[in-house]
Amino acid sequence: MLAKRKMQSKELAEQLGITAANLSILKTGKAKGIRFDTLEAICKSLNCQPGDVLEYVAEE
Repeated sequence: MLAKRKMQSKELAEQLGITAANLSILKTGKAKGIRFDTLEAICKSLNCQPGDVLEYVAEE
């Protein structure tokens, strides 16, 4: 979604009020969870729906 919106991670992190490092953790899927208010802010900034930025991957 960042590429579609022609936005850099640094710009999104600034809009969300989080560090670039924390955004990187979210982007790489290494986060254990995400707060709903953070997800809402991402969707608002990127003008998208949660399903556009989340993917379910079953653990083995």
